[in-house]
Amino acid sequence: MAMHVCNGATLMCTFGVAPSVLTVLPVNRTLTSNMPAANIMDHIPMVNIMPFGMCITPTNPMVASATAAALGVLTPMPCIPVTPAPWIVGSPTVLLGNMPALNNTSTLMCTWGGVITVVVPGQFTEMVP
Repeated sequence: MAMHVCNGATLMCTFGVAPSVLTVLPVNRTLTSNMPAANIMDHIPMVNIMPFGMCITPTNPMVASATAAALGVLTPMPCIPVTPAPWIVGSPTVLLGNMPALNNTSTLMCTWGGVITVVVPGQFTEMVP
């Protein structure tokens, strides 16, 4: 079951070494679990998408340069996400700010080849015994 994503969601990148947190600005004026709800346009680096610690892909020019300087030994460098396109696919039935709402099955591509996914959507439903 897909869950809508909100501010504080935990994200992970396939080439990052640490999780990150999604930041959703309250511009759409919609809350879920008392937090600003996200849509597919919440993909701006260093605004919505924060670094994932260190980056380990040689397609990242900083990693490639450091690896070359280390005579071919993979040398991770600080992650600076580059996410120019919106999240893919978003909710097919829920619009938020005239764009599909972001759900936990959506993915986001980094220019360096990483796939960013939602690990924890940021909202929790109460469990009833």
